[in-house]
Amino acid sequence: MSVKSILKVERLTKSYPTAVGELTVLKEVSFALEPGATCAIVGPSGSGKTTLLGLCAGLDQPSGGSVQLAGREIGHLSEDERAAVRNAEIGFVFQNFQLIPTLTALENVLVPLELRGESGREEAATALLARVGLGDRLDHYPMQLSGGEQQRVALARAFINEPHILFCDEPTGNLDGDTAHAMVELIFGLNRERGTTLVLVTHDLELARKTQRIIRLRNGGVISDERTTH
Repeated sequence: MSVKSILKVERLTKSYPTAVGELTVLKEVSFALEPGATCAIVGPSGSGKTTLLGLCAGLDQPSGGSVQLAGREIGHLSEDERAAVRNAEIGFVFQNFQLIPTLTALENVLVPLELRGESGREEAATALLARVGLGDRLDHYPMQLSGGEQQRVALARAFINEPHILFCDEPTGNLDGDTAHAMVELIFGLNRERGTTLVLVTHDLELARKTQRIIRLRNGGVISDERTTH
């Protein structure tokens, strides 16, 4: 990447109208991440973590401030334009997997490429599934897979379009301890191998401490921004 910051957030604010007036869930948050960095966003429920992640990933538009992704301001793009940026730059791993139940593991991994109009990448998808330990599960449907296996499919899908940045929202939230540990090792391992920037929303402070930087939110604002020893 030639840009200095893969992600640059400046005075990012998000408000919603309610029956009793405007509710501000994110208040003037600013930070920047260089390519290849790893960062955790932590805080209590309702602190604005998932809202911040959604704005950074172009899933929603801010009420104020700006988001630059790979050098491009995305906050005020149209939904179609933001979708194109997401498909070109971003991988996602969510707590609830978000696999398509009528597609096999291999077909689920190929979905981002099909959205981009690319075909003939079955070999790359097969290799990614093998990398996450599912080389013998290519033709299995989500309902035939355990929660941990479904999350591994989601991880392979996140990396198939060779993203510059990976957003993970509570990626181990629905997994038991051993399965969660294995998932964390895969996320960080693939991230290193591919040189991807990682932004991780988590309640798990042990997981957060595996990143190079921890941003803490409370009531929609940043209360601390610390570098770890990694």
